[in-house]
Amino acid sequence: MRVVAFILGLQAAAAAFAVGGTSYAGPAGIEAKFDYCQTCHGPSAQGFRGYYTMPRLAGQQPQYIMNQLHAFMAGRRHMPIMQRVVTGLTPDMIAPLAQRLNRLNPPPYVSGGLGSASVGRSIFESGIPEANIPACVVCHAPSATGHNQIPRLAGQLPWYLAKTLANWERERHTETSAIMAPIARNLSPAQVSAIAAYVSTLR
Repeated sequence: MRVVAFILGLQAAAAAFAVGGTSYAGPAGIEAKFDYCQTCHGPSAQGFRGYYTMPRLAGQQPQYIMNQLHAFMAGRRHMPIMQRVVTGLTPDMIAPLAQRLNRLNPPPYVSGGLGSASVGRSIFESGIPEANIPACVVCHAPSATGHNQIPRLAGQLPWYLAKTLANWERERHTETSAIMAPIARNLSPAQVSAIAAYVSTLR
């Protein structure tokens, strides 16, 4: 029963986002949309773990957020609730909303868990050459903050990151993940958990 109520709550939030202030991209309109983001993504968009695990958006690279919102709009990325949510955004709202989320820096929702953070650090910094897995640091930066269209991983919820890597090709079309698709495919579940544990400790 609680699961049904939670799903209905998410659907209601998505519907409210879709109809609330859809034509207004000024500060008040952006704040209204941001408030809806917090309904699912937690206070200050730090992420939330409930029936669904919602990713941290706080501090995320604006270009990455904009790219993902456009991917949901175009159907290149699949998540029914988010595909409903983006119908409430006009093109001129996307950049200000992404900047609003980027300015946030709450503490991580959780730090560690799932796997061995020390193993994850080794993979993040050095990769696994024998498995053709490059070091994450090459693209995501030493502090895992990302750059432009490359996402921030620092402080991300480990359950969300592990699920994302495990389901990469099912949730995203190949053209949006040409670099990450083979990397995600070559990682073992234990390695995925270790990476997720390590980056969740970073700020």
